[in-house]
Amino acid sequence: MTSNPWDQAGEPNPLRALTPDQLRRRTSMKWRTHPADVLPLWVAEMDVPLARPVVRAVTEAMELGDTGYPVGTAYAEALAAFAAERWGWDGLAVERTAIVPDVMLGVVEMLKLVTGPGDPVIVNPPVYPPFYQFVTHMDRGVVEAPLGPDLRIDLGVLEEVFRRAVAGGGRAAFLLCSPHNPTGTVHTAEELAAVAALAERYGVRVVADEIHAPVVTAPDARFVPYLGVPGAERGLSLMSASKGWNLAGLKAALAVAGPGAAADLARMPEEVGHGPSHIGVLAHTAALRDGTAWLDAVLTGLDENRRLLTGLLAERLPGVVHRAGEATYLAWLDCRALGLGDEPADVFLDRGRVALSSGVPFGSGGPGHVRLNLATSPEVLTEAVRRMAAALE
Repeated sequence: MTSNPWDQAGEPNPLRALTPDQLRRRTSMKWRTHPADVLPLWVAEMDVPLARPVVRAVTEAMELGDTGYPVGTAYAEALAAFAAERWGWDGLAVERTAIVPDVMLGVVEMLKLVTGPGDPVIVNPPVYPPFYQFVTHMDRGVVEAPLGPDLRIDLGVLEEVFRRAVAGGGRAAFLLCSPHNPTGTVHTAEELAAVAALAERYGVRVVADEIHAPVVTAPDARFVPYLGVPGAERGLSLMSASKGWNLAGLKAALAVAGPGAAADLARMPEEVGHGPSHIGVLAHTAALRDGTAWLDAVLTGLDENRRLLTGLLAERLPGVVHRAGEATYLAWLDCRALGLGDEPADVFLDRGRVALSSGVPFGSGGPGHVRLNLATSPEVLTEAVRRMAAALE
């Protein structure tokens, strides 16, 4: 069976398990997009070996030739058990779930159920760039309700945008990012209940992208499922083990409906369920069911990196404004005071050989910012900040 360095070495922090030379053997986007002299801290892939239960599930399937089509509810059952244990939420009903190819394709299918061509889809920028790309491609209009200066949902702005979106009597949806990418904000139960109340008042349907739900790194923060707050019964959610266990290449996610949205989910075309990978379903199920100890080790390492980055920036790049996020493994860095223009990522890449995500595609509030991926070793993170500082000399 394939070896797992983290498991065999007894290393408590999977982020320390692999060297850059080992990581450069990978053929996925993070490590192959840029030349070998570039440190890649951009796309959301983690520099970790996989959790042993995931390796075991995939290897056993390969050895058995179990590479057919997915069937059954094991994935949903594993997610329901994880949600009850992890978040104290027992409202995930397996009968109100459906397997979809991945979270963003699931978002598209959910938006198709509750909106029509030309209808507005509201987002909270700065926000994950594919929200703009996928929504526009499906012939809906993106409407922005920017986050407040504290990088939290501005309920006053959101209400005004909701009001305008339905003023002509049409349909509208709110694509909620929870926890928020790129800021790492964990929305509180009170904030989400207020969103649900506004959505009901104005007839706006909420579709929540909760892909980062397992990745809450701040010890004093707690993820709250949108469908678990009062008034969210007509909401729809997309969840996955992808971000928590580094399974982006093993395609599978779950669409989850609140009690008032069960009929909507039932209208999803059957062929959508043909898209997920059976191996992906097995991997995600194993992660949720048996991979929580590994996840906890990663979260501990991410929290250490979060605090390390704060110190490194204060020492080497004091002009960068950084509010440490409570979740995700992404850091949102305000570089406007450095005088690097709208695209500081270009400067850090060209002069420092560090690849970061440009803030511009994240929408309003994005220019002059970069997004940095924390899910690497402390040594790589330290070297990256050193290079970024050297790029300004």
